[in-house]
Amino acid sequence: MTRVAVTATVLGAALVASVTVAIALGSADLGVGEVWGSIVSHLGGTASPLDALRDGIVWELRLPRVLTAALVGAGLAVVGVVMQAITRNQLADPFLLGLSSGASLGAVSVLLLGVGLLLPVAAFGGAMIALVATLSLASVGGPLTPGRTILAGIAVQSFAAALTSFVIFWTATGDSYRDILSWLLGSLAGARWPAVAIAGVAMLVVGVPLMFSGRVLDGFAFGDRSAAALGIPVAGVRWTLLAASALLTGALVAVSGAIGFVGLVLPHAVRLVIGPGNRALLPLSALAGAVFLVWADTLARTAFDPRELPVGIVTALIGAPVFAILLLRRRSVG
Repeated sequence: MTRVAVTATVLGAALVASVTVAIALGSADLGVGEVWGSIVSHLGGTASPLDALRDGIVWELRLPRVLTAALVGAGLAVVGVVMQAITRNQLADPFLLGLSSGASLGAVSVLLLGVGLLLPVAAFGGAMIALVATLSLASVGGPLTPGRTILAGIAVQSFAAALTSFVIFWTATGDSYRDILSWLLGSLAGARWPAVAIAGVAMLVVGVPLMFSGRVLDGFAFGDRSAAALGIPVAGVRWTLLAASALLTGALVAVSGAIGFVGLVLPHAVRLVIGPGNRALLPLSALAGAVFLVWADTLARTAFDPRELPVGIVTALIGAPVFAILLLRRRSVG
């Protein structure tokens, strides 16, 4: 078997095992057999072998949360690969275009208004407004280039973050601070089946097509001229990929909050194992991102039980030193 095939097999098996173990872990310890018994019974429309309480823990609480974590992790990793390829910037991540701050501004606004049910819609809308602002700013006075896009994204990110801080400072009171902080740091605590549906549809409609863009992304490796020489309509493809990445990121952030480092670190880690080819890097990064976020969320949920950490804290605590190690390794190899 090739290195890619071995990596895919290992990551696929790790994802299935991770989902199973993550559902079983918690204050109400469950066996692997109980987990699959409940899942199979619901999928098959038969009576669950568990009592109502334990069955509810599996089907209504832990399974949708774990599936949401897997989908969000996979999507953020895919977008990270795309952003790093089309901007030719190894430090690019899914939030490069100001999407995180835009989504945060929308989410914080509805939380402070007391209409939390609209949070996914507001977060997605905020991310899309940030995308339009970034791309519009980047295209003023010249063609859309990686450098201009990055600078525009930084400007929009900073402005939206400032607005978010102002809104919180001016209007937040009492317990609203806790809800806002939890969302800003990234949390899957409230993930239920509607969150799975949102993330799943986003991955199916946008994420899967992005996974098949590897050949086009490889064409950008040596610059726009090389891509154009290969017959790639550079401007149109870049706009399309940026828009698709933003749509996917906006949908994922809407159900999870801003979870950092997944889209930055996982592509680098997988790239070290299989090489730089994007055709294999995209799906394998998706698998690695899913496994990583499932375990990060499980750690956030169980490490200090009954208290729970925002998963964004865990991803940062793990991701920052891992990224530093990857940078040092690349420097020593180079």
